Amino acid sequence: MSDEKSPAPAPAPAPHAHAPGEPHMVDCVKLGRRAEGLPKPPLKGDFGKRVYESVSKEAWRMWLDHSKMLVNEFRLDLMSENGQKVWITEAEKFLFGEGSALPPEFKPQAEK
Repeated sequence: MSDEKSPAPAPAPAPHAHAPGEPHMVDCVKLGRRAEGLPKPPLKGDFGKRVYESVSKEAWRMWLDHSKMLVNEFRLDLMSENGQKVWITEAEKFLFGEGSALPPEFKPQAEK
């Protein structure tokens, strides 16, 4: 028996780990395909981590475009707790659920 210790095994790579300089890739829940992910979580907390791990850059841009319309149509104050709650709820529906509905009075620019 030897007193020499064998080196500790290398830690297993994180799921979907990427090499430095390579884009972060995700299996995007919104697009239903593998795509480039966000470079970092877009928000703090569990929801931001969940978005980082399973929403692509493209889907996040789609949400931001949709959310601008929601903020304007619902006149959401994103500095208020209630406004943030509505925004996160709609983000959850848009990215992970049945989709975020348009406000009933919303008319796209061409129809106004």
